[in-house]
Amino acid sequence: MTRLRQKEYFYTIGRYNKPVFTIKTGETIIVETQDCTGNRIKTEKDIGVLQSLKKWNPLSGPIFVEDTEIGDTLVVYINDVKPLRGQGWTGQEPGGVSSAGEDMINEKIPFTLKICHIENGIIKIPLSTGETLDVPSKPFIGTIGTASEVDSYPSIICTNHGGNMDVADVCKGNKLFLPISVKGSYLYMGDAHAIQGDGELNGSPVEIASECTLTLDVIKNKAIKWPRIETPEYIITIGIARPLERACSIATTEMIYWLQKEYKLDPEDAIHLMLNLSRIRVNQVQNPINYSLSVMFPKKYLPNSNR
Repeated sequence: MTRLRQKEYFYTIGRYNKPVFTIKTGETIIVETQDCTGNRIKTEKDIGVLQSLKKWNPLSGPIFVEDTEIGDTLVVYINDVKPLRGQGWTGQEPGGVSSAGEDMINEKIPFTLKICHIENGIIKIPLSTGETLDVPSKPFIGTIGTASEVDSYPSIICTNHGGNMDVADVCKGNKLFLPISVKGSYLYMGDAHAIQGDGELNGSPVEIASECTLTLDVIKNKAIKWPRIETPEYIITIGIARPLERACSIATTEMIYWLQKEYKLDPEDAIHLMLNLSRIRVNQVQNPINYSLSVMFPKKYLPNSNR
């Protein structure tokens, strides 16, 4: 199995960066990624990086996927995501969401940085008391996307082609579906997290360098407009926009369309079933350009499911 370990990383997602690897559909690859600072944070003394870093989210790739064309859908089987090192870090960044509440509590929220050791699937989050809180690791890929047809986009933002979506369901055992707008797809990834609360409220959940094992495939002659995910329990549509209401509208519309076109539900039935059975998950409200939100529909209620 091929292992992709790069010397140069990219801060844009687009067709203009030369592919670092070419893969056939159906093949599996292990991709090593850096954390969102380029692995610059190793101890709590590195807190200055949070205030001085100019470029965030170095990405591995682009990977050129053979036999993928405009109008197809890229399928990413996420076989595994795990830390490359035995630690990650979490911190309050300059301008984080929680900083906006300073006026309400009349208290300055400090910049903080905590090194979290990770061993045997357990994250040890240090507390101010000197104790640690043991939390199960739930690693996922925070930034993953394909190239758009014309423009490149920065690695710190998300678009209808993916990018910095911070969707915790981009994790082991799930399938991610991405639009293809250029021949070869040009797949990028990075910014993995060992765990993240909904909304990515402080901007830096436990950030890790990662090892991602992926199988790449294609659905021919089927175009999608926005990213989708399938888990063992849910089908998921992702809306990416600002304000959050717009992201919700996109994800809702995409779910209705998916239920109609692929599961042959009457439009009225699709709307009513989604209204009564779906869940919403706010993925992140930290992004400087767009937020991301998921609508999740339980597979056990899909037509012809073995419920």
